[in-house]
Amino acid sequence: MTVAWPVTEGVAGVDEAGRGPLAGPVVAAAVILPLKPRIAGLDDSKVLTETRREQLAERIRERAVAYALGWASVEEIDSVNILQATYLAMRRALLALAQAPMEVRVDGRSEEHTSELQSHSFISYAV
Repeated sequence: MTVAWPVTEGVAGVDEAGRGPLAGPVVAAAVILPLKPRIAGLDDSKVLTETRREQLAERIRERAVAYALGWASVEEIDSVNILQATYLAMRRALLALAQAPMEVRVDGRSEEHTSELQSHSFISYAV
């Protein structure tokens, strides 16, 4: 598949939500943030309160160079399995960005869903 957006500088982070419960679609978000100034308080969402997550989500949307969501439906999950549906949602989020990242950081273990871009997988831990 050919990436349709123009290449710009930046690193995109991509992560999913909804993979664990297997109820409803799996959704992924991709975001490109400016390098400086950093957004204070960003951390693994699992260690943040709901109020803090909402505050940070608003700040991320305000400061983002680009952000987008992608999802895979219940029917797609049933058809291809949850892991492949997660990759599909991540890929859709990345392709929906208004600006193309030069690199992608994936919170996870596999890079096959970002094959058109230089990507690095990582597992995030709260510190």
